[in-house]
Amino acid sequence: MATQAPSPRTVGELRESGHEHTTLRDELRTNLLAQLRDGVDPWPGLHGFGDTVIPQVERAILAGHDIVLLGERGQGKTRLLRSLVDLLDEWSPVIAGSELGEHPYDPITPQWITAARAQGDALPIEWVHRSERYAEKLATPDTSVADLIGDVDPMKVAEGRHLGDPETIAFGLVPRSHRGIVAINELPDLAERIQVSMLNVMEERDVQIRGYLLRLPLDVLVVASANPEDYTNRGRIISPLKDRFGAEIRTHYPVALADELAVIRQEAGLVAEVPEVLLEVLARFTRALRDSSAVDQRSGVSARFTIAGAETVAAAALHRATRQGEDEAVARLVDLDAAVSVLRGKVEFETGEEGRESEILTHLLRTAVASTVREHLAGVDLGLLVEAIEDGATVATGAQMTARDFLAGLPRLGESEVYDEVAARVGASTPGEIAGAVELALEGLYLARRIGKDSAGAETVYG
Repeated sequence: MATQAPSPRTVGELRESGHEHTTLRDELRTNLLAQLRDGVDPWPGLHGFGDTVIPQVERAILAGHDIVLLGERGQGKTRLLRSLVDLLDEWSPVIAGSELGEHPYDPITPQWITAARAQGDALPIEWVHRSERYAEKLATPDTSVADLIGDVDPMKVAEGRHLGDPETIAFGLVPRSHRGIVAINELPDLAERIQVSMLNVMEERDVQIRGYLLRLPLDVLVVASANPEDYTNRGRIISPLKDRFGAEIRTHYPVALADELAVIRQEAGLVAEVPEVLLEVLARFTRALRDSSAVDQRSGVSARFTIAGAETVAAAALHRATRQGEDEAVARLVDLDAAVSVLRGKVEFETGEEGRESEILTHLLRTAVASTVREHLAGVDLGLLVEAIEDGATVATGAQMTARDFLAGLPRLGESEVYDEVAARVGASTPGEIAGAVELALEGLYLARRIGKDSAGAETVYG
C-alpha cells in the first residue's frame, strides 16, 4: 500500500527538503544494495530462481545494464521484469505538466528547460509513484516506430506550430518512460526496422524522430523478454540490438518439486479445496511432460499448464459438491480426468505423434500418480485391502460420487487401521480428503498391477 506523497510542491521547497537527484541506474543500485544489506527479499513471489537467475539479474542491475530475459513460455519472465518496480524510490518528483516526467533539477526538453530558467524556485512540481514509472509493451508485428519512439503530431501542426518545432512531436513509449523502466515482451516479434529505431535509445540514450535535430538525454532502463526459439521461428533480435543489451539471462522452469508447488499455490485461484497431494500429482505430471520426448520442448510446458490444471480440478470438485449436496467441496484423484481433457490443447507434441496425444497424456499422468504414491504411501501395508478385493469386493468411484458414498462403499477390513494410516500419510482429516487419499491408494495398487480397474462412462470400479 502506497504511503502519502511528500509535501514539497515547488523546486524551492524541494531543495529545502534536502532532496538529491540521482540517475535511474544509481537509484536502482542503491535500493537493491539497501534491501540486500537489510536481508529483505527484493524478488517476492519468484520461486526456483534463487541460485541461478536472480544473482545474474542483481549483478546486471548493479552494473547498470539493460537486460533481456530468454526463456520458454510460462517461466516467470514477465513477473521478474515487473518485480523491478520495487527497486525504484516509492515517490519521485517531476515537473508538473511534463509529458516525459522530467526531474525538476534536470529538465531535458526545450519547453521545460526554458520554463525552469524563467520560474526558478517557483517551478511547480508533483510526485509520481513508482508504479507509474514502469511501462510495458507487448511487441507485435504491427508495432510502429511512432509507438515506441514518436512521430509528428498533425494536430499540433494544424494548430499553427511550425513543422520543425519540437513541440509538434508526439512522443512514444520509450521517451515517456524517461526516468523509469520500459519493458518489451516478446522482443523478436518486433519487425527488424522497428528494432533499428531502438539502437540510439540503447546506446546513445537519445531519440531520433524523422528529420528533427532533437537530442533528448533519456534516463531509461530497457528490459525485454524473448523465447530463444523465436530467433528462427517468428523473428529474431537483430545483432546490433542484442549487442546493446548488457545482460542476456536465461530463465528456466523450476528445478525442485517444492518450487513447482509453491508456484501453483501462489498463482492458482482455487474455488474449492485441492489437497496438497493432488497438487503434487499435477506438478509431477507437468514435469513428466517437460521430460517427454513426445512433447515439443522448444515450445515448453508452461507453469500456466499446472495452474490451469489445479483450477480445473477445483472447479470439478465444486461442481460435484453443488450437484450432489456435499457439505464441502474437496478435489479427489477422480477429478484429474476433467483437467487432462481441458489441458490437452496447452501441450504441443512432436511431429509424428498425431493421434497419440491422449495416450501420451494418460501414460504420463499415471507415471505422476505412481511417483506420488511411492513418495507418500511407501511402507503402508495394503494387503488386507488387496485380499478383500481378490475375494470379490469392489470399490466404485466417479466424478459425481460424493466422498461419503465412496467411503461407505469401501470393503470392511475388521479392526485394521489401513484407511486411517493412508489418510495420515497424506495429511487427510475431512471426509473429502480421506476419500481422495484412499482413491490415491487404490490407483497405486492398480498401477502396481495388484488389483484391476474398469472405467465405464462416469463410473470407475476397482476390483
